[in-house]
Amino acid sequence: MEKLVFNSEIKASKEKIWKVLWDDETYRKWTNVFAEGSYAESNWNEGDKIYFLGPGGGGMNSIIEKKIPYEYMAFKHLGEIKDFKEVPIGDKANEWSGSMETYRLDQKGDFVDLHVEVDVIEQHLDYFKHAFPKALEIIKELAEG
Repeated sequence: MEKLVFNSEIKASKEKIWKVLWDDETYRKWTNVFAEGSYAESNWNEGDKIYFLGPGGGGMNSIIEKKIPYEYMAFKHLGEIKDFKEVPIGDKANEWSGSMETYRLDQKGDFVDLHVEVDVIEQHLDYFKHAFPKALEIIKELAEG
């Protein structure tokens, strides 16, 4: 597994960027880059489950490992979802079960640095290296707009 790191300087408040990241309407806009129709189901509380889903019922289940509002969000990915149900962890999911995805907001003068780290298995490296910068550009546009 490899850790990919992405950064974006955004001229908006941490509160506005946080809202763009995690409010359902805007979350769907920036995650559409990864899979059309992507959305999340969660109560967004630390320690609770979160389901990252597509319209066909596939996706992954995770937990919110750490949440500091307007500063930091960490997801620990656990396993797959098929037909809107958690699938027992098999060989395929074992490759990435326990991987982390984190978002940090750091104030830098008039800008906020959005720092994203994501653990990725080799077969998905090129995909995420291409898709994440597009997602960050949408986040920036929504937050600065």
